[in-house]
Amino acid sequence: MTIFKKIINKEIPANILYEDDFCLAFHDINPKAPIHFLVIPKTTEIDKLSSAKKEHKDLLGHLMITAKELAEKEGLKDFRVVINNGEGVGQTVFHLHIHVLGGRDFTWPPG
Repeated sequence: MTIFKKIINKEIPANILYEDDFCLAFHDINPKAPIHFLVIPKTTEIDKLSSAKKEHKDLLGHLMITAKELAEKEGLKDFRVVINNGEGVGQTVFHLHIHVLGGRDFTWPPG
């Protein structure tokens, strides 16, 4: 069981921004920007984006719209959305999650 599943199950605390039947959003415990939160699906069947199937497209869209709406609620006009897909690019929790970062300038490429 991942740490995210424990957060979904309320077994460990998190600073929750939003919750509905399909997803949960909470502040990252190791923020990389003044505003940094995660949006995760409540299902555990998608460990990374490359595991998603066509039947997940509505859920994936819901996650992205939720990320956008929460960024707006957090006062972000400009923000970065990141989905790491695999250990080689920095994914440490194998439960699909979207990072939303903002509140400072970013450079490109991200490194």
